[in-house]
Amino acid sequence: MMLQNYLKVTFRNLWKNKTYSFLNIFGLAIGLACAGVIFLWVEDEVTYNSNQAKKDHVYQVMEHWNYDGNIRTFSSTPAPLAEAMKSDIPGIRQTCRMSEDGASKLFSQGDKKMYANGVFADAAIFDIFTFPFKEGSAATAFPQLYSIVLTAKTARNFFGRDHNVIGQTIIIDNQQPYVVSGVLEDIPENSSIRFQWVAPFEIYYNQTPYLKNWGANSVSTFAELTPQADVAAVNNKLKNFINEHNPGSINQAFLFGMKDWRLRDQFNNGVQSGGRIEYVRLFSLIAWIILFIACINFMNLATARSEKRSKEVGIRKVMGAGKDKLIIQFISEALLMSLLAAVLAVVLLLLVLPAFNAIVNKHLTIGLDRPMHIGGLLFITLISGVLAGSYPSLYLSSFNPVFVLKGIRAKTGSATFIRKGLVVAQFSVSITLIICTAIIYQQIQHVKQRNLGFNKENLISMDIQGNMKQNFAAIKTALLATDVVENVALADHGAIYSGNNTNDLFWEGKPASENYLISQRMVSPEFINTTGMKIVAGSDFKPVTAANGTDVLITESLEKLMGKGSAVGKIINTPLDKDSTVHSRVVGVVKDYVYGNMYGTPDPVIFYCIPEDPSLMYVRMNAGADKEAGLRKIGDVMKVYNPAYPFSYRFVDDQFNAMFSNETLMQQLSRLFATLAILISCLGLFGLAAYTAERRTKEIGIRKVLGASVSGITRLLSADFLKLVGIASLIAFPVAWYTMDQWLQKFPYRVSIHYWVFLLAGIAAMLIALTTISFQSIKAALMNPVKSLKAE
Repeated sequence: MMLQNYLKVTFRNLWKNKTYSFLNIFGLAIGLACAGVIFLWVEDEVTYNSNQAKKDHVYQVMEHWNYDGNIRTFSSTPAPLAEAMKSDIPGIRQTCRMSEDGASKLFSQGDKKMYANGVFADAAIFDIFTFPFKEGSAATAFPQLYSIVLTAKTARNFFGRDHNVIGQTIIIDNQQPYVVSGVLEDIPENSSIRFQWVAPFEIYYNQTPYLKNWGANSVSTFAELTPQADVAAVNNKLKNFINEHNPGSINQAFLFGMKDWRLRDQFNNGVQSGGRIEYVRLFSLIAWIILFIACINFMNLATARSEKRSKEVGIRKVMGAGKDKLIIQFISEALLMSLLAAVLAVVLLLLVLPAFNAIVNKHLTIGLDRPMHIGGLLFITLISGVLAGSYPSLYLSSFNPVFVLKGIRAKTGSATFIRKGLVVAQFSVSITLIICTAIIYQQIQHVKQRNLGFNKENLISMDIQGNMKQNFAAIKTALLATDVVENVALADHGAIYSGNNTNDLFWEGKPASENYLISQRMVSPEFINTTGMKIVAGSDFKPVTAANGTDVLITESLEKLMGKGSAVGKIINTPLDKDSTVHSRVVGVVKDYVYGNMYGTPDPVIFYCIPEDPSLMYVRMNAGADKEAGLRKIGDVMKVYNPAYPFSYRFVDDQFNAMFSNETLMQQLSRLFATLAILISCLGLFGLAAYTAERRTKEIGIRKVLGASVSGITRLLSADFLKLVGIASLIAFPVAWYTMDQWLQKFPYRVSIHYWVFLLAGIAAMLIALTTISFQSIKAALMNPVKSLKAE
C-alpha cells in the first residue's frame, strides 16, 4: 500500500512539473546513453581475443634490437627460429610461423574473380589458436601443399555458400590452383589475428629463399607454452637464442603474451609502456564523469524545487512520517525517474549506435539478450538513481514541519551553495573537454601539415600483380601518353611505411662498435621524381643505371653518420655472405623524408636501383587532372597490359590519413563527449534559470514598476550564472593544460599549447551559458508586473 502511495505521489509530481520532469529524465537519459555507448566500446576493447581458449598460454615472439644504447622493439623474427626453439627450449609445446601483414591474392574460377587478404602459416595455427571449423578439421587442414582454408564469409563471397565447398579448386593470381580443404567459422572482429584465408607456410618459404637465413627477420613467430611452463625461464633461454645461431646479431628475443597484444603493445627503449589501454581508461573515466554531470542536474533541480514540496514534507511529518520513510520516498522517486531515463537511453542508443560504429569502425550492439548487459544497465541505473536522489532526499526530509506550515521560509544557504558548486563542477568538466578536443585537433593537423619530404597528393599506389613488372616499360609509356600521368615508378615498399632495414652496412671511418638502423629501399630510377622527393647533393639515378646496386642514393641523416663533408662519391659496403660484398657508390643525397612513425624522426635510408622484386607501382597524376577521368584512363591502360587482374589502387594521401586512426578516434570521441557534456549542463542550467526567474517573480515586478529595463533585468538574472561559468573556467584551465601537456609528451613532434585556446573555450562556454539562460531571463523580464505582483 505504501509503495502504491509513493508511486501515485511520484507520477502526480512528474505530471504537475512536466518541464522539470522532462529536463531531469532527458538529461539523465543522455548521460546513461553516453555512458552506455562508451562502455560498449570499452567492453569490445578489453575482450579482444576472448574467443581464444589458450590465450593465457599463447605468446608472440618479439625482438629487442640495441642500436647504440637505444632499444627498438620489432615483431619480425627469423623463419628458422620457430622449429629451433620448439626442440631446444623446455616448456614450449608448439610453435607456428606466419607471414607478416597479410597478402592480397586474386581468387578466380572461370569468370568469377575476387581479391582476398590472408596469411601463409604452419598447420599448428589451428591448434594454437581457436578458429573453429565449419567444414573440415585441423587434422586435415593441409592435406597437400597447395591447400587453402577459407573463412565462412570468404566462401560465401566467392562460392555463394559456406558449405559443400571442400574439394573446390581456386586459381590464385591466375597461376596456381589451390584446393579448398576447410571452412572456418567467421573470425570475431575483436580478434588480433584476422584473415580471409590460410595456406601452408611452406609455399611462402619456398618462394622466398632468403627466409632460410637466421639474419632475415621477416616472419611472425608464435609459441604455445605448456601449462606448467615458467615464462621467465623460457624468456631467459630465449634471450640470446638467436645470437647462438647467428653470432654477432644484436637482437634479443622474448615472449609477448596474448593478453597484452591489443591494449599494451607499445614499447619505449625496451620497456613495455602502454598502448590502447590509455584510451580505455580515459574514456571509462569520461563515461563516469558525464554520468555524474547528468546526476548533478537531478540534484540541482530537485533541491531547487524544494520549496514547492516543503508543505508536502511538513504535512507528511505531522501525519507521522519519519525521516527514514521520507528518504525512502524521495530515493524511490529518483530510482523511478532513473528507470524511465534508462528506457529512454536504450532508445537513444538504438538511434545513435550506427553513427557511433561508423566513427569507431566497429559493429557494436546493445545486446539486451546478454545477461551481462542487462545487469550492467540495471547497475548503472541503480547507481544513477541513488547518486542523483541521495542529497535531495536528505535535504527535503530535513525540513522542520513547524516552520514549513507557519510559512517561515527555511534557510537555503547550504543548498544554494551546493547548487552553485555543482554547476561549477559541470561546466569545469565541459570546458576541460572543449579545450582537450581543440588541442587534440591541433596536434593531428600539426602532424598532417608537416613537411614530409615528398608529395603525397595525387600519388597512386598499386600492388604489383600479373604482368605489371614485365610490362613496366610499356605501361609507363602508355600512361605518360594519357596526359593525366606525370611519372611512374617501381618500389619494394611503400613510401610512407617502414620497410626492410639493416645494421650491416659499412663505410670508411665507421667505428666497428657502432650499430645504426638503416632502412633499405629497392626502387626504379624514376622513384625519386615520382614521389616528389628532393635531391640535395649529387644526382638522381640515371634512366640507364645498371640494375646492379653499384650506384645508391642516401638520405641526409645517413650522410651525417658517414662523417664530415659530402657523402657523394663515398663507398658503402654491403656484405652478401661470408665470401662476397657489394661495394656501392653514393651518387646523390636525398632530403630526409618522414615515413613509418609520422610523429618521430625517420631512420636513415639507402636507395638501391635494383627493382628486381617490386611490390608496388607508383603513379603520379598531374596536379590539374580530373581524378575520376584520370583513374578511368589509368584503368584502361592496366586492362590492356594486365588484363587478367582487376584494376586496384590506393591514394597515398588516404593511406597517410589512415595512420592517425587512434588520434582521430580520440578527437572525434572527445568532441562528441564535450558536446554531450555541454548539452547536459545546459539542460540543468535552463531548469535552474527557470526556477530562479520563478522565485524572483515579485522582485522582477517591483523592479519593472520602479523603471528597470528589460536588458537590465536580463543582466541581473544572468550575472550570477555567468560568474559560476567564470569560476568553472578558472578551475578547468589548469586541469586541461596538465592533461594535454602529459598527453603531448609522448609525441616527439608535437604542437605547443597556446593561451588563446583556453580563452576561446572560456568565451564559448560563457556564450553557450548565456544563450541557455537568456531565454528564461528575457521571458521573466518581459512579464507584466501587474500579473506577477497579483500572483504574489
